[in-house]
Amino acid sequence: MTTWLPIESNPEVLNKYLGKLGVSPLWNIVDIYGMDDEILAFVPSPLKSLIFLFPCSEAHENYRAKEDEELKAKNIEHPKSLFYMRQYVHNACGTIALVHAILNNPDIELEEGSFIKKYYDASKDKTPEERGRLLENDAGFTETHDSVANEGQTAPPDINQKVYHHFIAFVHHEGQLYELDGRKNFPIAHGKTSPDSLLKDAITVCKKYIALDPNEVRFTLLGLVPTQ
Repeated sequence: MTTWLPIESNPEVLNKYLGKLGVSPLWNIVDIYGMDDEILAFVPSPLKSLIFLFPCSEAHENYRAKEDEELKAKNIEHPKSLFYMRQYVHNACGTIALVHAILNNPDIELEEGSFIKKYYDASKDKTPEERGRLLENDAGFTETHDSVANEGQTAPPDINQKVYHHFIAFVHHEGQLYELDGRKNFPIAHGKTSPDSLLKDAITVCKKYIALDPNEVRFTLLGLVPTQ
């Protein structure tokens, strides 16, 4: 499996990445500093995606395996218009979360000829597995990711060093809240939501994941929102 440098959960780094990929500067990533209503009220609106970074603990991995088996048995179908891709590159979860957040919001403009627009045009009619392989072999994405990963506030770890944190994205699509995690076999539908309730509904799911590790504090919340 291909391995990339891990990218920081740092809005400054991630916004530089969005710009290099070709995402409109009208949208950017911001920190969300807590889950209380008073704090969430300060998140710019409309939120297009909540991005969640969490440690891949044993409790979470066991939950993921159990969930996967249950969903396989149900044989659930998801809208073909939902852009979902599998992850086949180590440490690419930050990129995949951004791609899921951006490409499931068609009102976010992409520059013609940009890396992300070319990727979308090539992958929009593919399967999640094919989309993942296209990303793995996309030289533009690889070079852009690694250049941004080297610009973080901390020195990037060795490319072969195990990274214990994982990015996922939550989006609203056709009235449903979807969790998009490239390590899972399917997108996960978490029930009804709306553009206005996306933030709080996604936070509710995040709280359930946090409850799997009651002694863990290394969680990060980010939002894809209009640039202020």
